[in-house]
Amino acid sequence: MNFDLTPDQRAFAEMASGLFADYGSDDQLRAHDVGGAPFMQDLWQQCVTAGLHTVLVPEAHGGLGLGMTELMAVLEQQGRALALVPLWETQVGAAAMARFGGAALTPVIEHVLSGQAPLALSLEALSHPCGPSLRLTRVGEGWTLNGLAAAVPLGNMARYALLPADDQGALRLVVVDLQHAGVQLTAGVSQHHQALADVAFEAFALSGEHVLPQAATDWAEQYAIASLASLQLGVTSQQLRRTVDYVSERQQFGRVIGSFQLVAGQMADGYMAVEALRTSLWQLVYRLDAGLGAAPQAWATRALANDTGHRAGHMAQHVHGGIGVDLTYPIHRFLFWTRALGAALGGTEHHLAKLGDWLANNDTLGWKYDASEDTKDVSHASV
Repeated sequence: MNFDLTPDQRAFAEMASGLFADYGSDDQLRAHDVGGAPFMQDLWQQCVTAGLHTVLVPEAHGGLGLGMTELMAVLEQQGRALALVPLWETQVGAAAMARFGGAALTPVIEHVLSGQAPLALSLEALSHPCGPSLRLTRVGEGWTLNGLAAAVPLGNMARYALLPADDQGALRLVVVDLQHAGVQLTAGVSQHHQALADVAFEAFALSGEHVLPQAATDWAEQYAIASLASLQLGVTSQQLRRTVDYVSERQQFGRVIGSFQLVAGQMADGYMAVEALRTSLWQLVYRLDAGLGAAPQAWATRALANDTGHRAGHMAQHVHGGIGVDLTYPIHRFLFWTRALGAALGGTEHHLAKLGDWLANNDTLGWKYDASEDTKDVSHASV
């Protein structure tokens, strides 16, 4: 069996790597940190020109019509470069609207893919213990939306947002126009220097076409997990590479600290955690591209991504010593990114609990991958 990327997929990843490298030097990242920009807008325009924001979007809607494997390859390179652009959010949201929405959403998809403004996609409420804070109420043929979505990435920059809301226990994604007069925005910024906004709605009217079926929520969650894990893989891999460079040069007691048994063991633990995450992620991506059910694989990958980011990030900061917390030294940015990625979509315990519930309800599977519960394609689930 061949577990390598194809030549075309590798070329795609190398093209993305070169693009991110042109905008991801330590000096450029430092300039972004202090510049107050909502994200790396110049790089975003280059990504739009190259079509990197449309990998998952069907060709019929103006996208590249590729799969999660290609997007994974791009996002890993984005994570390595700490390139702060909304690649996965824009195309996962646009692809969900293309797959599950009707013709009424075509203008929204076209606007999002034009690159004029990114899509504000926030799925954080799916992991909140109390469920989404947004509530849907049926009114005739339409809906009304009430509540507050907290810390929506690029909520004050985007024209449209895709947000989860509660419909009497069912979780649905709603498409909202953030420039509507009835939307209240309170701007903020994340720990890794991305613009955020609290978005509040009061009796906000939505047409039926702007409320996606419940199957869209499951689909978007699994692709979001694969995307976040791909970014975490890239961030942590580069964090470890930089840490190896540091411990290979830094001396103490007349020896490089990388020769100390404890430091070498910590680096080995970090490497094994990254490779375990890579294995789980590739299995998840394979199943998504093959149209197979991937809910348990997604939850397991999410738990691994969170743990890998936390453990490797803590270790990298620890072996750097005092310089690791100096904001003029670049290693701290990797920790900020791992924390931001770990906070998205809920922590390890949340996803292990979901995985445990799934296993409890499907306790006859054993090690088989051909049982109906495990092969169900969520994109064709009932509404």
